[in-house]
Amino acid sequence: MRVSAVQHSQELTQELAFPSLRQGLQQLAGADMASQSSEGIIKLSREELEALKAAFEEGNLTGVASRLQEMLESLESIQLDMGITGETGAGKSSFVNALRGLGDEDVGAARTGVVETTREPTPYQHPRYPNVTIWDLPGIGTPDFHPDSYLEQVGFSHYDIFFIIASHCFTANHAALARHIQAMDKSFYFVRSKVDVDLDSSLKRRPSSYSEVGVLQEIRQNCLEGLQAQGIRSPQVFLLSAFDLSKYDFHLLGETLERELSYHKRHAFLMALPNISLHILEKKKAAMLEHMWLVSTVACGIHATPIPGLLISCDVDVLARTLQGYCKGFGLDDDSLEKLAAQMGQPVEQMKAVIKSPLAKEISNILVVQLLLQAGSEAPKLAKEVLSSVPLLGSLASGALSFATTYKMLRSFVNAVAADAQRVLIKAFNLDAKK
Repeated sequence: MRVSAVQHSQELTQELAFPSLRQGLQQLAGADMASQSSEGIIKLSREELEALKAAFEEGNLTGVASRLQEMLESLESIQLDMGITGETGAGKSSFVNALRGLGDEDVGAARTGVVETTREPTPYQHPRYPNVTIWDLPGIGTPDFHPDSYLEQVGFSHYDIFFIIASHCFTANHAALARHIQAMDKSFYFVRSKVDVDLDSSLKRRPSSYSEVGVLQEIRQNCLEGLQAQGIRSPQVFLLSAFDLSKYDFHLLGETLERELSYHKRHAFLMALPNISLHILEKKKAAMLEHMWLVSTVACGIHATPIPGLLISCDVDVLARTLQGYCKGFGLDDDSLEKLAAQMGQPVEQMKAVIKSPLAKEISNILVVQLLLQAGSEAPKLAKEVLSSVPLLGSLASGALSFATTYKMLRSFVNAVAADAQRVLIKAFNLDAKK
């Protein structure tokens, strides 16, 4: 069969364009991709890269962008509902507030007290991510408590995960509730709260022999043995203080949820976490590096308009909203900075003084174009590589170059705001930058 000139050109484009582009993208993303674990980003990125590869080879970035836009919208809007339960006085409401980055006396905080203050399931939306809702559930310590009727009362099916909280030993009520949740194929996590109080009491009682590690191990072992005695197999217990989530087992709880939640739910949970440690900031940065593959494709494939001064087209509105979202995720918006400064008793100007990148409110379409121009001027080799690999300039070449430039801009911005977030955290908590 005779091969037409058009077919030959297309085949040549397929042979040359994508490998060359792929090498360029690997150069752009290499350090970031190498730093990620095999979970999450590698699996997702492979799927995206396969879709991108087909689109680049077919010269149809719009087609793949339409498909990936659904993934992006789902990722950013997926609802995550977390139920917080436990006995009266265990610190349920304080834990709800801590997950939302609020103090017990902040506006919009869940009510706290030594007596039961929650009579029915009460939803609390996350201040920056309204798709994440944390539910303060009624206490389970009443004499007539029955786990099956309790779960029906609180609307069991509505929640993605449960946190079962105790401030002392886990009781038969906790274990019975856990068994019923497990029987209904839902996830639950045991949280031993107020360990800071136990540590302080132990220090006062045994100052000469006090060991924080030893006390925590004693608490953990006591909880595990108590749950095993109630028939819970291989229980996991996380030791926490709602007044300082950066200590004890909160990072372990976060890593467990990352492993066990579905990808979209995991992304929502991670982005909603309070910025209380350098470890969490690194996790958020990794999530954003995943996210920008989708954003770059959608921005360059749907409603894209030419950028003056560059041989690319993209949707500047989408990119501006994305950069604003990255700033908010790292706590670089005015509300987050003012709240952090108030909590730490520092002037907000001191927080802002260490920030070098634009704040969320400063991001405009004009700024996005400036950042794209900067990214384009810093990638002449990639531009030449992409364009020279395509014999006939067409949608493939412009789409590939638009994607590469947009991705580079987003990656550079995330690197900058992540560094700013680290500086703010170090300034606020007087952390050692090497930790």
